[in-house]
Amino acid sequence: MQPVDMTTFLLRRLVFMALTVLGAVTVTFVLANLVPADPARAALGPDATEAQVANYRRERGLDQPLLVQYGRYVSAMLRGDLGTSIVSRAPVAGDLGKFIPATVELLVPSLVISVVFGFVLGVGSAFFRGGVVDQLARFVSLLGLSMPVFWLGLVLQLVFFRWLGWFPAGGRLATVLSPPPNVTGFYTLDSLIAGNWQTLQSSLIHLVLPAVALATLTLGIVARMTRSSLLDVLSSNYVRTARSKGLRESVVLWKHALRNAAVPIVTVIGLRLGQMFSGAVLTETVFAWPGVGRYAFTALKQLDFPVVMGFTVWATIIYALVNLLVDLSYTVIDPRVRLE
Repeated sequence: MQPVDMTTFLLRRLVFMALTVLGAVTVTFVLANLVPADPARAALGPDATEAQVANYRRERGLDQPLLVQYGRYVSAMLRGDLGTSIVSRAPVAGDLGKFIPATVELLVPSLVISVVFGFVLGVGSAFFRGGVVDQLARFVSLLGLSMPVFWLGLVLQLVFFRWLGWFPAGGRLATVLSPPPNVTGFYTLDSLIAGNWQTLQSSLIHLVLPAVALATLTLGIVARMTRSSLLDVLSSNYVRTARSKGLRESVVLWKHALRNAAVPIVTVIGLRLGQMFSGAVLTETVFAWPGVGRYAFTALKQLDFPVVMGFTVWATIIYALVNLLVDLSYTVIDPRVRLE
């Protein structure tokens, strides 16, 4: 089979991404309308009259047939309009733009922690197989895999806030401090740009516990996959040949073994990055982190379906983009990989 050129490959993936987003929107729309609850009544409260509820449904188009509502939503989505929040009456796209930087600021250090420490543990476990380092690495990865993120978050709050008093229990910044001037939406970067070192220190301290809680599961998965993949490569014939030539173990490990073991490791990291967005919902709720996950969770409790739909669109696009980047990275990691 002849390899497909990059342009054709990207076009195919973009079409697939569009179909994936459409499918996610369709499923979410159907499920939202199957919920035995009235969003109009939830928005107006129990004291609203039936006339007020009926007028609200008419203004929002909730009295239209479901197929008409679905067509109107998809048409608006293609124009970049994700609707208006039932509760806040603000555009969903604008609200997402306010909350997404907080979530990204939490995800980036969580991903760095999980990848760096998971990779180091996995390499150490494979290289010193059967030893103390291997046993320690396997214990840490098993611990990370067995603890739900919300439970770990509560334990971290109990130990490091309640008992030791080292870190705050939640929030993004100390209540006595004002947010830095909004340039990027990231408190750490905006504090650094403004030269406000007190705000920078507070924002970094508030990041520690939620970032660790969110990173732990991914750390365990990366460590286990790194160990498994590296052990398979270390037992292969070309590694034995490299060793028989008298090459140092460090050269065998870094030049010959790790590059060939990297493809499944990168795949797992890409999948976990997409799944960390769902984990961010629980983490942000436990730590009162004002990100898009907590925003979506609050909207779900309030039956604010336009917000839930908007969050679904955003999360699906991010997940699809991450998978596209992972596929493209294969050609960089392993020249033998072809886009077929």
